[in-house]
Amino acid sequence: MKRIALVEDEISLNTILSRYLEKEGYQVDSFTNGLDAYNAIDKTFDLWVLDIMVPMMDGFELIKEIKSRFPSIPVIFISARNQDIDRVIGLELGSDDYISKPFLPRELVLRVNRLIQNRAPLSVAHAIELGPYNICIEQRTVREGRSAIELTSKEFDLLLLLSQNLRQSFSREDILLKIWGADYFGSDRVVDDTIRRIRKKLPEIGIETIYGYGYRMVTS
Repeated sequence: MKRIALVEDEISLNTILSRYLEKEGYQVDSFTNGLDAYNAIDKTFDLWVLDIMVPMMDGFELIKEIKSRFPSIPVIFISARNQDIDRVIGLELGSDDYISKPFLPRELVLRVNRLIQNRAPLSVAHAIELGPYNICIEQRTVREGRSAIELTSKEFDLLLLLSQNLRQSFSREDILLKIWGADYFGSDRVVDDTIRRIRKKLPEIGIETIYGYGYRMVTS
C-alpha cells in the first residue's frame, strides 16, 4: 500500500482529503502543522501533499528538508493564495505539482494517482549512458562518475523521456501530456522551468530548444 503524507492545517479539509485518499487505497499520515510533519520526514512515504501556509514550519521549509533527503519523492503543493510566485518558488524548490484552493478533493486524488504511477520504470532498459551521465532507470538516479545528481521526480521523468528518444522533437503540449498527464491544469511554462533546472544540474546535457515548439535531446 502506498503511503501519503498530508500536511494541511484546516482540520475539516485535512479530514476530507484523507478520506478521499484512503478510499482510493492509500495509507495517509496527516499533519496539521509543519513541525510534526518535519519530525516524520524520515518515515517511508511515497508522496507528500504540502499546504504552503501551515503553522510552525511552512511548506517551503518542509520541501527543502524533504528534497534534501529524498529528492525523488514527489511533492504536491497546495495553496490558497493562487499566486504565480508560489508556483515558481515551489518549482525552484523541487515540487512536482501545484494545486490552488478551492479545489475538488477528486482533483487531488487524480494528481496523486498520476505522480505515483509515473514513478514506475518507463523502460525495460536498466541504464542509459548520456555523455558523462549515467541514468539508472530502476533506481531513478543520475550519476556523473561517482557523484550523484539529485533530480526531482518530474525532472527525472522528463530527462528520461528525452534521453530515450534521441533527436525526436517533442512539443510542450506533448511533454505536458506524457509527463504531467491529461488532467494537468496549468501553464506550459512548467515545461520550460523543468528544462531549465535540468540544464542547470546537468550542464553537459544536450537538450535543444525548438523555438515556438518544444525540445529534443541530442548527443551531449
